[in-house]
Amino acid sequence: MLPIGFLEGLNPVTLLLIGAIAVLLFGERLPEVARSMGKRLVEFRRGFQNLQDELRSAAFADTNTSMGSTSGSDYSTRTSEVDQDLATAPKFVPPPSEPPVTPDL
Repeated sequence: MLPIGFLEGLNPVTLLLIGAIAVLLFGERLPEVARSMGKRLVEFRRGFQNLQDELRSAAFADTNTSMGSTSGSDYSTRTSEVDQDLATAPKFVPPPSEPPVTPDL
C-alpha cells in the first residue's frame, strides 16, 4: 500500500485541475498512459521488494555466519535470539548528578 502523505496538500479542486490537465495532454491515450504507468509502478515495487529481500537475506547471512555453523532446531533458536536482540532498546543510564553548587561568600 502506498503512503498517501504526499496527498495531504491536495484538495478536490486541485485534483480536478490535475485531471483536466491530464485529459488535455493525453486525450484519448489517457487509459493507455495510465495502464503503462500502473505496470511501471508494479515493476518498481517488485524490484524494490526484491532489493529489500536481498538485503535482509545478506544481513541474516552475516549474522548467522558470525554465530558459527548451526543445525536444524538450533538454527531456529538462534535466529529468534537474534530477532529479540535487534528488537530490544538500549538500557537507559541517567547522567551522573553533579554536586550542588554553593555560592561563594
